Amino acid sequence: MANLFAIKPLSKLRQEAAEEGEHTLKRSLGPINLITLGVGAVIGAGIFVLTGQAAALHAGPAIALSFVLAGVTCAFAGLCYAEFASLIPIAGSAYTYGYATLGELVAWVIGWCLCLEYAFGAATVASGWAGYFLSLIEQLGITPSASLARFTTTYGNVIYLYDHRWMPKASLPPGVDFTGLPHVTGLFNIVAFVAIAVVTMVLVIGIKESANLNSAIVFVKVGVVGIFLVLGIGYLLQHPDLARMNWHPFIPPKQGPGQYGISGIAAGAASIFFAYIGFDAVSTAAQEARNPQRDMPIGILGSLVICTILYIAVSLTLTGLVSYKTLNVAEPVAIGIDATGVRWGGILVKIGAVFGLGTVMLVMLLGQSRVFYSMSRDGLLPKWAGAIHPKFRTPWISNIVVGTIVAFLPALLPIDKLSAMVNMGTLLAFAIVSAGVWILRVRQPELERPFRTPLVPIVPILGIASALYLIASLPTLTWIVVSIWLVIGLIIYFTYSTKHSKVQKFTPATTAGK
Repeated sequence: MANLFAIKPLSKLRQEAAEEGEHTLKRSLGPINLITLGVGAVIGAGIFVLTGQAAALHAGPAIALSFVLAGVTCAFAGLCYAEFASLIPIAGSAYTYGYATLGELVAWVIGWCLCLEYAFGAATVASGWAGYFLSLIEQLGITPSASLARFTTTYGNVIYLYDHRWMPKASLPPGVDFTGLPHVTGLFNIVAFVAIAVVTMVLVIGIKESANLNSAIVFVKVGVVGIFLVLGIGYLLQHPDLARMNWHPFIPPKQGPGQYGISGIAAGAASIFFAYIGFDAVSTAAQEARNPQRDMPIGILGSLVICTILYIAVSLTLTGLVSYKTLNVAEPVAIGIDATGVRWGGILVKIGAVFGLGTVMLVMLLGQSRVFYSMSRDGLLPKWAGAIHPKFRTPWISNIVVGTIVAFLPALLPIDKLSAMVNMGTLLAFAIVSAGVWILRVRQPELERPFRTPLVPIVPILGIASALYLIASLPTLTWIVVSIWLVIGLIIYFTYSTKHSKVQKFTPATTAGK
């Protein structure tokens, strides 16, 4: 019978981390690359899309407190991630850490959940990217014809032509009679499909090239966010009454489960949490870091601090400029900057969103393929998932297969359905990593740890508790989708993985847990 809780020895993990050659990942990333990888994934959908939706639907102006809650939860988990990433500098992130501490079945569950998280996360971002790109070209005077417009939105979605822009009925200005407007029914969102295809091609070419492109775009994106803050804060300082009006009440009265009040703050934190998956993606690149013992903690914690500060600043500025009730739109930051009267601001923000969301897709697909790569190396997935291109030194088959599947998701499914399917995988990963650090401290306290999580077991316990609290705040649809995904994963695990697991072959049942 399979030993479901067989643990992958740290000695084996360290041996894999030290391997070199054309069949291994290339160590080419420094601390700046790692920080920008994290910032590239975290500063994107969270600021350009999710901030407005979470404020309008859950927290109101207190969305800033939601980001504080999410940031604190990430800080506990981030400290635990940093210890593991310096101790086990190998691809796979929470999957690998779970394998080393809690056993194979737990590792499979978290790896499988992360695959869902990264895939639907990238698809969600691709859908948002397509919306910003189309809004940008329409603002520049390029309006797709009716025949082309069918391929700019998902199947069955009806869009209307108003003021030279195609938009869904919900986005039309109040009082507009849509019955007489030209309209088309969507067939396939080719824009989102092509976006994923291009990002996949970049990842196949090479991690170094991908990371350098990402670093360049991150500086542009953060610069655009900085311009928004300068213009927005400057406007609010000149019009303090506007901020006082829009921030009152700062925590709107509760209207139902997860709708405003204290529970709304938690629901807001849970709804925007997948935006923080970026620093988890940093840890998936550990096997490609030049000096992982030093650079991984810098990359993980550095990107987390930078992004949390920016999120809080943007959410306060945005809800000060416009009422939170008007922010349930695809481009909330553009609406915010339009309120300042700076006409070129809207175009600039959309350009920043196009670049910014592109880097999020890149890092999420990178993380997803690296989890597949690690699971394949352990025998839990077929060999093709871990095949390395002899020239580019990337898991190219995994990249292509994953990219092809993900490309169809935003082309066929609307963004609200996609975004509802993410978050739980990340939160579950955070809880498992936090528990893993605590367990490994008890089992092997003598290990040399280049970075040590402070205040163990207090920090891991807080990481577990805060992650589980946010999981409880997720909508029912998320629970249903993740449950179905887990059933599929367990079928694969028991029919394929247990028979091909390398750890199962060499780990007697009596050693599990030791």
